[in-house]
Amino acid sequence: ARVGVQVLLEQREYPSAVEQSEATRAREYVPETGDTNPFLHLGMHVAIEEQLSIDQPPGIRGYYQKLLSKHPDDHTAQHHMMECLGEMLWQANRQGVAPSDTVYFDCLNRLTAEP
Repeated sequence: ARVGVQVLLEQREYPSAVEQSEATRAREYVPETGDTNPFLHLGMHVAIEEQLSIDQPPGIRGYYQKLLSKHPDDHTAQHHMMECLGEMLWQANRQGVAPSDTVYFDCLNRLTAEP
């Protein structure tokens, strides 16, 4: 719960959405237009914090460190990780299979590759 509270405090763009949680939950979100579900967004931050705390999947901390060296802050690095986490979950859902660490790491490899 402490991680969740910390994540919420760091999200300056979502306090009103959380305060109005009933209306926020009832709303339809269209990700293709940049309309982000705040609960999904916050949940992904919590998931990444948990992954980093236990290095699960193994090696995730290394990718995070590489992203930190390329981006100005922790929040930005996590947003890049969220892109890959989202891609992994989307592909698993689309194909009807379990999420794959390979898909996650392939995406992270692309983001951390040297130019």
